Amino acid sequence: MGALEEEPRRLSGGQSRCPYCGLLQDRVATLEQDWVLLEPDMAPLVHTVPAEHRWIVLSDGRVTVYGVCPPDPYQRCRIEHRLACSAQPLPDLWPWLTTLRGENARRAERQAAPEPPKPPELWPDAG
Repeated sequence: MGALEEEPRRLSGGQSRCPYCGLLQDRVATLEQDWVLLEPDMAPLVHTVPAEHRWIVLSDGRVTVYGVCPPDPYQRCRIEHRLACSAQPLPDLWPWLTTLRGENARRAERQAAPEPPKPPELWPDAG
């Protein structure tokens, strides 16, 4: 058995570069003995982030998903780097919004498409 330290050891995660965009991301331990890559120096209010994407920092430095609804309006959270990474596609946070965005893209295509040719003034004699 090892000797007890005067104060508990903190989990050190560090930083690494994102393989997609090359920016730094914080490597932080979770309550589930796993690691998550978070956006550094960003702490939005929890009510601006979907419940399953809110990471709350605990007193020992670990993080956990904060799915409380309704959230405390003054609580801050962290978000995963993949949500902020410009080189990765944004996940489907709200399916209805993704559907709306797809429909709006189709509408914009239809509006931008050239109008069909107008019919001739005189129709040919068919007989």
